[in-house]
Amino acid sequence: MSEETKYVELCKGINGLDKIILREVRGCSAEVYLYGGHVTSWKNEHGEELLFVSSKAIFKPPKAIRGGIPICFPQFSNLGSLEPHGFARTRFWSIDNDPPPFPTNSSNKAFIDLILKHSEEDVKIWPHRYEFRLRITLGPGGDLMLTSRIRNTNIDGKSFTFTFAYHTYFHVTDISHMLVLSSEVRVEGLETLDYLDNLKNRERFTEQGDAIVFESEVDKVYLRTPTKIAVLDHERKRTFELRKDGLPDAVVWNPWDKKAKTIPDLGDDEYKHMLCVEAACVEKPITLKPGEEWRGRQELSAVPSSYCSGQLNPESAILREDIGPA
Repeated sequence: MSEETKYVELCKGINGLDKIILREVRGCSAEVYLYGGHVTSWKNEHGEELLFVSSKAIFKPPKAIRGGIPICFPQFSNLGSLEPHGFARTRFWSIDNDPPPFPTNSSNKAFIDLILKHSEEDVKIWPHRYEFRLRITLGPGGDLMLTSRIRNTNIDGKSFTFTFAYHTYFHVTDISHMLVLSSEVRVEGLETLDYLDNLKNRERFTEQGDAIVFESEVDKVYLRTPTKIAVLDHERKRTFELRKDGLPDAVVWNPWDKKAKTIPDLGDDEYKHMLCVEAACVEKPITLKPGEEWRGRQELSAVPSSYCSGQLNPESAILREDIGPA
């Protein structure tokens, strides 16, 4: 097997859709469908799946794939006149064989560059020209990085405005299971922040408590969030770390039992094994003038929970890693 195909392989996925498999030498992997520019799998070196994809996911256009990391552009949710979460996740992307220079780690070999441009069909519903470049990278240690670059290529002098999210579905043990003192699954890093509650007409509240735990349906947009957020899965002794840049908001969503039953491409009990924590730009939309480019990046890693020393403050552990041993 050649060096090139070892790290990046183009093949056929479900229903004959084109997909790319990224592999690293230690055994971790990721899968990306050209349909939607959609990451559908991220596995660690033990072959354990870290992303949730519904068993009822429909890998057939024009339906979006339920799970993984859908790209929400140019509209998040129903905050506009387009279909919910925009059209990028239901379009066929192309492999970008000649991307502009990327200021990223050149030692990474398992990566793919994708591009989505306006079509005449899309211009009818969103009258703008754009280039959306997406680089998906699997690092040697198994980290998964997504970098989006969106450029306004309008020739009529018009600016455009958009909202955006990486709608990441994390795979968790059982979000509905409560421990004696806390939830099996919790989110840290969003304490004391303001949020918009989508279950209460986007009314603004302030988060209370030490960490976010789950006992019912949750659909919140946290505002002015830190660059690092942690999702702790007690039973698996695993912590997901989400680091982001250019994305000030963070959406936390789980449909819980009643809403799950109304979602055709989600199993009735599958909500227990998924949690969406989404790096986003929702509250203050992005505006680009012709020729201007926006960049938004997220990096995901999965580490043993003992790494956080059982503290309710993952920031200190992350900082220790960043600055190295004392």
